[in-house]
Order: sequence, then C-alpha cells, then structure tokens
Amino acid sequence: MTPETPKVLLVDSYDSFTFNLAALVQRSIPNCSIHIVKNDQFTIDQLLPHLRSFSAIIVGPGPGSPDKAHDIGFVKDLWKVADEYVVPIFGVCLGLQSLCVEYGGQIKRLNVVKHGQISRVSHTGTDIFAEVKDVFAVRYHSLHVKVDVDGDILPLAWTDDGEENGLHRPFWAVQYHPESVRTDGGGLEVFQNFWRLAVQWTSQKNRQPKPDGAILRKMFGKAWPDLDLPRHLEHHLNRARTLSTHTFHLPDINVVAMCELFGVEDENSSFALLDSAAQGRFSILACLSPDSLHISHSVNESHLSLRKAGTTTQVDLKGTDVWTWISAFMRGQKALGGSPDIPFWGGLVGMLTYEIGVDGLQIPVPARPNAAHHPDINLVFVERSVVVDVMTKNVTVQSLLPNDEEWIMETGRKLAGATVPAAYPPPARPLSVVTPKKEKYISRVNECKEYLFSGDSYELCLTGQTHITTPSGSSWNRYKTLRSNNPAPHSAYMRLSPTTFLSSSPERFLSFSRPPGSLCQLRPIKGTVRKGPGVTREIAEELLAGSVKEVAENLMIVDLIRHDLHGVVGEDVQVTKFCVVEEYETVYQLVSVIEGRLSESSSPDRSSESQLGWEVLRKSLPPGSMTGAPKKRSVEILQTLEDGERMIYSGVFGYWCVSGGGDWAVTIRSCFKYDEEPAEYRDDKFDKWTIGAGGAITALSDPEAEWEEMNTKLSSVLRSFVGA
Repeated sequence: MTPETPKVLLVDSYDSFTFNLAALVQRSIPNCSIHIVKNDQFTIDQLLPHLRSFSAIIVGPGPGSPDKAHDIGFVKDLWKVADEYVVPIFGVCLGLQSLCVEYGGQIKRLNVVKHGQISRVSHTGTDIFAEVKDVFAVRYHSLHVKVDVDGDILPLAWTDDGEENGLHRPFWAVQYHPESVRTDGGGLEVFQNFWRLAVQWTSQKNRQPKPDGAILRKMFGKAWPDLDLPRHLEHHLNRARTLSTHTFHLPDINVVAMCELFGVEDENSSFALLDSAAQGRFSILACLSPDSLHISHSVNESHLSLRKAGTTTQVDLKGTDVWTWISAFMRGQKALGGSPDIPFWGGLVGMLTYEIGVDGLQIPVPARPNAAHHPDINLVFVERSVVVDVMTKNVTVQSLLPNDEEWIMETGRKLAGATVPAAYPPPARPLSVVTPKKEKYISRVNECKEYLFSGDSYELCLTGQTHITTPSGSSWNRYKTLRSNNPAPHSAYMRLSPTTFLSSSPERFLSFSRPPGSLCQLRPIKGTVRKGPGVTREIAEELLAGSVKEVAENLMIVDLIRHDLHGVVGEDVQVTKFCVVEEYETVYQLVSVIEGRLSESSSPDRSSESQLGWEVLRKSLPPGSMTGAPKKRSVEILQTLEDGERMIYSGVFGYWCVSGGGDWAVTIRSCFKYDEEPAEYRDDKFDKWTIGAGGAITALSDPEAEWEEMNTKLSSVLRSFVGA
C-alpha cells in the first residue's frame, strides 16, 4: 500500500538538470509530492528521523566526483543507513557512482569523455528495464565506476564504446541521464518501473510512510513545483494607465534617419534604440527626456539609484532585493489600450550585466575598489516611444503620458519628413588594440578540458576581452559602421550613463508574451558557420547538425534551459525545435527553441502572471550559453580562468513592457565603453572600448580551433574599429 499522495525526496547536487528530473518524476509517479534539497543542506543525522516519511528518494546528478565530500554531501551516507530507515532510492549519474563506490566500486576516468552524446544502451530487459525496448540515452559523464563481478552491485545495462572505454536493498541507478530531452526509451519507462518496484518492496516489508506533511514542509519547504510567483511589494497605483497611440504608414521610413531626427548625435544625451537591423521585424526607439526615470544598481550594494531631471536619489533595499523592487515598480505601471500587434507599449529598456546573474547564483562577486564601473542593472523607464514595423513600414507613435496626443501627431509629421542621412565619415581608427594572447588562451582551453575530464563540468564557455583606445568621436557613427558590417536581428544603440553600448547580437535570450497565457521562449545558439564561397546550406547542415560536437554543445544548453524554465513554470516545458540550422545575413547557426508556460490551474493568483517573464529572467541568468553546464560550478571555474569581470558582455539587454511582455537578447557581438571615468583616469581626447568574445569548450574541443573561433567572433565587431 502507498499513501494517496506519495512523497519523494529529490537530492540536488548543484546540477543544472534537477528540475528536468523533477518533471520526469512527476510524470512517472502520479500525484506525487516532490521536495528538493541540496546535498549539503542537512547532515544524515538531521535527515534520519524524516526518511521514513518519503515513499522514494531520487539522487540526482551533479558536478564532481563521488569520492569528494564537497561534491557528494550526505548522499554517501544514504546507502548505509540502518534497515529501519531504508527507503527505495533511484540514482542518476553521480547518484549511481556514489552507490557503486559505497559498495566497493572504484571510480575511474573514461578514456573518451561522453558529454551531451547519445549512446545505445543494452540491457537485461529485467527489473527497472522490464518491458523496455531500445534505449538511446544521453550521457553526461567523464567518470565511471568499475565494480567487482562478485560484489553487491548487479549490472542491469551497459553501453558499448568499442575501443574508446574499455542488491539486497531497494537501490537502483543509471549512469545516463533519463531526464534529457534526447534520451529515448530509457526515461519515463525506467522511472515507472522503479516506482512499481518501490511499491512492491514497501508492501513486502509492510512499511507505510509516516504522514507528517506539516513537518516536512517546515523542514524541506514547499513541494515542487511551487507555482505561486513571489509576492511583491505593493506599489501605489489606483488604476492602469491608458496608452495613447497612432499608427502612420511611412513606406520610406529609415531607422537611422529616425534616430538622427531625435537627436542621437548629441553624445551628452541619453538614448536607447533596440534595432532589428536584419531578419527582425520591429525596431523600438525610446523617446527619452531629462524627466525619464533612470534605474541603476550594482551588486554588493544595498541600495538602487533613481535619477530623474538631473537629481539622483538612493533607495534602501533593506528587507527586499533589487529584482523584487523593480517588479513592484512595474506592477504599478500597468497600462492598457495599446495594439496587440505591437510588442512594446512603453516600460523598462536597458542592460543587465553578467555579474548580476553570478550574484543570483549566490557566487560572490569580488569587491570593486574603484567606484567607476558599469552598473549591473541599468534601465530607463520609457513613456514615449516609436515602434517601426520594418516589414509593413507602419510606424506606431505611443505615449503613456496623459493628454499627449499633440506630441504623437507632431512626431508623426516629423517622421514623414525624415530623409535618408548623408554619408558619414568612418570612425577614427584606434590608437591601440589589446587582444587576448594566443598562448594564454590556448592554455586556458586546456585547463577547461582538465575540468571536463575530472567531472567538474560538461561544458565551459571561456571568454576573453579586447581593449581598444580610440580618439574621442561619434559613438553613433561607430554604431552605423557596426550595423552595416554585421547586421543582426538584435542590434542596439544605448547611451544610458555611465555606459555607451553598441550591439549586433544574433541571439535572443528570452521573450515572453503578454498575459493571460504568457508564453516564455528561449532560443539558444550553439554552433556557427560563417558564409563564404562554396558554403551552401547543405554544407552548413553537415558542419552543424551533422557534427557530434556541435549538437552536444547545443544539447547541453537545451537541457540546462529546460531546468531553468521548469524551476519557474513547473511541468509545462517543451522543446519545439532542436538543433535546426537557421540562415542569417552573414552566418548559418544551430538554433534550438524551448518554450514554457504556467498551466491554467497552476497559479491561484493569475494577476501575478504579469511578473512571470521577469521571474524567468531572474532565475535564468547568466545565460547558459555563456556559462556552460552545470551552471553554478562552471561559473565558479570560469572565475578562476578569466582575468576579471565580464561586465556588460555575456549579460542581456532588451525591454520589459508595461503590458507584461518582454524580449531580451544575449550580449554578444557587442562593445561598450564607460563614460564617467574619475578625474584622475579621464582623458577627454580618448575613448576606451571593450569587446568580449569566446566559445564553448567541450571534451571534443581542439585548442587551435577554439582560438580561431574566438577570433572569428571578435572580428565581427573589431572590423568596426580597424576595418576589414
């Protein structure tokens, strides 16, 4: 007999696939209640009194080795508890390795690492593999265990790597990852068999889990998925604003001319353009004024700054955090009346750094002794805007300000008279360019591979920075050069003091549609082939979708993103495209699409759905395509290999609309400069720009090829400084 609501304890060893595993368990054990704990959250003595409250324990995967206490936590003790505390356990990857090591197995390194690769699994067809047919399983491991043929561990399945890699208790485990999106045959069926065997064992032993749900909630927290979005600070607003809007059909509209009409060439003013320079549909111009509210924040600070009309005030964040404060602020800015076909009605526009995501992983960001640094959150609240539909040539002018129809109509008349700008002088060539050193970069690629071989990571996105000094000049002209050389769907030009930012990013990070029924979509890119003579689509397909290395890179990030989404929206996460080759202006790229939404019955407070996209953004940073997996351990490793903060690079930029929708891109193929150097460092004759570039290092990476890939990515932006 089992309780009406089986309770499952899922042990998370700081992996980036844990919520994928939780979703699989939920499908396999109907109506179960899943409590997730970290493997170092408790000692075994603290856990023992509560183990019998669970119907089963799932020991998930994670980085590291089962013979290291720091990596395995209390998991090693679960296998040896006294009989009275025994609960059926299923281990995955690190979980299997720990089980085998505790029963006499030896941990070994594979000769050929298997990260994000699919293998056919041969099995006995019995036990957890009963009635399971063909199994094609995704593997994420560089370590394996060697067991004594006469020992306590009974092998039920195995893979054949050719020449590459030569139970009296209710414990089962698999080395592969049943929760991966590309595991076929060895996921749901195997977990259902495990549950059937667990129920049988419990019945034979005449055991009944203890019904102490209240105690479990107090000790382990709410069961997953906890779909009530965080309660946010209330913000004063009696009713939603009404958006004033008018659409003009302007077949000759030119985005560059439009920006120059609105004063973009004044380097001392704030400016923000989100520009679909290629293969996008909408370009968004923020019509800013001195009264536009500017919100900024830096990690390790207990306040945020609000700047308006030349005055800056600080808001103490005591008792809350910056994400919650901004969420509450936006809840108070809700607006109605805009066109459902226009993605942006007004709202927050700006940049978030890589380090704000690092801070969210609870990884310390080193202290910054110099006050001159880019804010980690740099946003402006946009009340007036112009949205250009580059496909239909319709231009929508909008305002959240009351009684602003005169400005809207006057703006429409101005735009109708905008002329294509004259040719502009090329930006001044740099005085110095300091790029990463080849020997050092290749050495770090090899260090990355050692971490991959030791089991600490599956993939590491190694990056370096190039620093450029130029004569002071027009950053807008430099953006126009970048836009011409490397047009991209997520281009941007932003002057949000103290940062000037230019982007030609090809990669959307996260978009979320307006509620109700808000859909969150992420589109990771892993795998790029530059167009050139003889590079047809067929060749690109072979080089990308036909490459074990490229597909493995993409798969690892897809599984990581699924985990991030499952952690916020619950079960409803789908991979709608996997490793599809898409053609862009200058490259072919390997793209996957992951989507998730709250189910109709998931959240009792549907009014909080307008915050869903912001919460997904918060829980998904830094972008997995810029870290590797598992995310937390990978970021910690990269901090030891890179020379300093990434800052704007590897973060995200975009908007959060007052209607609840939003769109954020990954900050790659971009450059930025700091505009407010302290007097002792400042020289008004020079501009100092930074470009970041890098690539995903896997066990299959060739160091020379990784160096060349990093330089290829760097050159797409560097050409705007040094020419072809």
